[in-house]
Amino acid sequence: MYLPQEIIRKKRDGGVMSTEEIRFFVEGITSGRTTEGQIAALAMAVFFNDMTMDERVAFTLAMRDSGDVLEWKSLSLPGPVMDKHSTGGVGDVVSLLLGPMIAACGGFVPMISGRGLGHTGGTLDKFDSIPGYTTVPDNELFRKVVREVGVAIIGQTAALAPADKRFYGIRDVTATVESVAMITGSILSKKLSAGLDVLAMDVKAGSGAFMPTYDKSVELAESIVKVGNGAGMLTSALLTDMNESLAPAAGNAVEVRCAVDYLTGKARPARLHEVTMALCAEMLVLGKLAANETEARAKLQASLDSGEALVRFAKMVSALGGPTDFVEKMDTHLETAPVIVPVPAPRAGYASATNCRGLGLAVVALGGGRTRPQDAIDFAVGLTGLVELGQKVDAGQPLALVHARTPEAAARAVAEVQAAYTIADAAPAANPIVYRTIRP
Repeated sequence: MYLPQEIIRKKRDGGVMSTEEIRFFVEGITSGRTTEGQIAALAMAVFFNDMTMDERVAFTLAMRDSGDVLEWKSLSLPGPVMDKHSTGGVGDVVSLLLGPMIAACGGFVPMISGRGLGHTGGTLDKFDSIPGYTTVPDNELFRKVVREVGVAIIGQTAALAPADKRFYGIRDVTATVESVAMITGSILSKKLSAGLDVLAMDVKAGSGAFMPTYDKSVELAESIVKVGNGAGMLTSALLTDMNESLAPAAGNAVEVRCAVDYLTGKARPARLHEVTMALCAEMLVLGKLAANETEARAKLQASLDSGEALVRFAKMVSALGGPTDFVEKMDTHLETAPVIVPVPAPRAGYASATNCRGLGLAVVALGGGRTRPQDAIDFAVGLTGLVELGQKVDAGQPLALVHARTPEAAARAVAEVQAAYTIADAAPAANPIVYRTIRP
């Protein structure tokens, strides 16, 4: 029997918690035996004194075991169970493309995704903009869709990693969120509870990233790779650029349109394509569905060219309650905003930088994100046609189109988008799309 306060004292004084102490403390988070004050105190002690890699692995596994852990062995799937997770950004529509592409290449993707947080968009909110699509199916339907379609993108159930939900809520209000050790545990406990064989992690770096600096992004990526592999899941991480919106659209329905246009081949924006291909290729190689990156990319391109990835997307949408003709009649199914106005460039020159976080917050202010967890989302609003960095613009030329509910909201968003762009006389040096890959 341990005492929570003695475990807190040990960490406060810079000691190393044993696996048993960590398990005891985390069990108390779930059962309610550990008080909110004790959880906050431990979070602050970890924030200042950090955790060793062994502590991080033990903490992550204890959080995973606080609830259900999905198992896929009994389905005898003919391929690996895999997923990717992004630390979140603006215009990050990758999940909607990656799941179907991996399924078309022989992987199985039970993707349990989240809602938007702060300035970042949430994959679940994008799927909620599809009428009828259920992001909370029962376990039987979830398993059936994964088995038959190869991909199902749904929301986190209360039964998965419940300790993380309570712990995160307390960290959020006690200024202890920004700890790499605790962020690692939070992300990986949820992914491990999904019963994955393979995880590709997309860690964003730049002005729209969750981590404040490039070095912090690297630190998080390295921690996730070490802890993920230490916990028995093949894990790699890519550091990708979030100094501008990843897709030329940011919002919910507008990003779903962008995803369908990508899968049909109508439009494949270069940066979005490269990040998607790089993450998918990493997954195929880790899961032994391709011998190397070249072969992986060829298989992925074939899944797009043949239309197989598009078929998987359409099947997933209808299997989870969405329209059977969603892909063909997307415009009749997705909401459109009543007010669409251009954002005129204030001067001629080159788009040299964006405050990507500012673009995300402009979408939130339009109603496309939340300021409180219980807020309803307006699926129709957002930004499209976002000018890429390095692009030449004339004075008055649109930097983007604002999709808004009212003229007043549109006018505010126009000013926010103008403020988020820096127009300079010379073209900027191009940012790499993928900065580096961190492998086990």
